[in-house]
Amino acid sequence: MHTVFFFRRANAPWHHSIEELFDTIITALPEKVRSSRYVMKQNSIGLWKRVYNTIDAAFHQGDVNHITGDVHYIAVFMEKRKTILTIHDLRILSSVGGLRLAALKFFWFTLPAIRVKYITVISEFIRKELIQKTGITAEKILVVHDCISSDITPSPREFNTEKPAILHIGTTPNKNLHRVIPALEGLCVTLIIIGKLTNEHIELLDKHRICYENYFNMQYSQVLDKYREADIVLFASLYEGFGLPILEANAIGRPVITGNNSSLPEVAGDAALIIDAENTEEIREAVTLLMNDSSLREKLISKGFENVKRFHPEAIGKKFAAIYEQIVKP
Repeated sequence: MHTVFFFRRANAPWHHSIEELFDTIITALPEKVRSSRYVMKQNSIGLWKRVYNTIDAAFHQGDVNHITGDVHYIAVFMEKRKTILTIHDLRILSSVGGLRLAALKFFWFTLPAIRVKYITVISEFIRKELIQKTGITAEKILVVHDCISSDITPSPREFNTEKPAILHIGTTPNKNLHRVIPALEGLCVTLIIIGKLTNEHIELLDKHRICYENYFNMQYSQVLDKYREADIVLFASLYEGFGLPILEANAIGRPVITGNNSSLPEVAGDAALIIDAENTEEIREAVTLLMNDSSLREKLISKGFENVKRFHPEAIGKKFAAIYEQIVKP
């Protein structure tokens, strides 16, 4: 069985999330699954580059075709009976309106759903949202969670009681930095922010007198180094299709604070402090609690090590292999 994994052509070297995920899954697949990667020749920008990608992909099919995400539209000329598509989230539908929204919905979701055998989604939350917003039938959609890289290992760190480092991943609006910043005002912490700051963010940081460090355009290994330098991971996002930073923090051994929305409770289980991410005071109370309660920190770290076992690469690889076997059955 030869499975071809179709990848987008990344628009920037730091666009790595889908690639990192599926490179880990490919490595963890059972030996009976032969695999290869095919990266789109063109960036997914504009009509003609997308048309080129769609035609090009059709000439590179295997026994099983796995579209790994972002370039959903290339399913159009794939063989339906042997193609699956992974959908990571539906945020793209909130970026436009009117006729553009209708076109986007049709070419990214409705038409690909018709042209593939199965759709896999990364959380039960995304499965429900996909059914609700697109009308795709539930029977076609399978939940296969993201996995955590087996290369991420525990990295013990003595908690900095004088001035703990709080790691925040992401600066897009859904990452909720505009609430995190005022929540930390007056606390003796260093906020480590991964992602390019806007002028508004910088003004907020100055206004609330936050001591911070900012990093962006980083390789994945560099991001993991920032987890290791952190004392607490604060992932109070407002929307996530999965929420991998929770697991990355769990695997490295850092206590996590996360929101009670979207997929976050599904991923975190009991291995994070769950808060209302829209409530600035709750964010502040959670940070203060972890700063002062060493037993709670140790409890969350211990539960984190257990939680990541659910998302081990071999377990996820077996789930995908079972789907591929269903596809190649005569």
